Amino acid sequence: MTQRQQSIQHAVQEYGKRLLSFIRTRVKNDQDAEDILQDVWYQLSSIIDSEPIVQLSSWLYRVSKNKIVDKNRKMAPQSLADFAFEDEEGDMIYPEALLSDSSDPETELEKSAIRESLYSALNELPEKQRDVFVWNELEEMTLQEIADKTGESIKTIISRKRYAVAHLRKRLQGFYKDY
Repeated sequence: MTQRQQSIQHAVQEYGKRLLSFIRTRVKNDQDAEDILQDVWYQLSSIIDSEPIVQLSSWLYRVSKNKIVDKNRKMAPQSLADFAFEDEEGDMIYPEALLSDSSDPETELEKSAIRESLYSALNELPEKQRDVFVWNELEEMTLQEIADKTGESIKTIISRKRYAVAHLRKRLQGFYKDY
């Protein structure tokens, strides 16, 4: 067995279960978690000869987080509620472009612009705020479930969600006014 194969085998044995558990808590199902872990191992196998990895554990977790973010970006929200804005009275406002039945190129372009802006705004958030928002709004976890998962107090989770929503409202205000 070559040194490269031994290094990969050691990494899989040393970090495999913990890494899978880490990924599993951040994705919707076990199949997605296993797919992401497979991508991490593939990336490790392709890089191990070309560059030395100083902190293997840190590298594996960072690559895992990046793969999770990539997967979330590819999975565009399909629900209209994902694009709704809450006005001052608490009513949900939907962009007209999303409510129209037409699928002309202009409408598709508008929908794409909204999605891109949303993802861009999400990526600007600090990681903990983004995680709370994504878990609560896109993965439909309750705030209490998030608090239990992270070991943080419910008040901390509520605060993070509030800051995330405030940032997204500010950042997406142009779409809110246009539609």
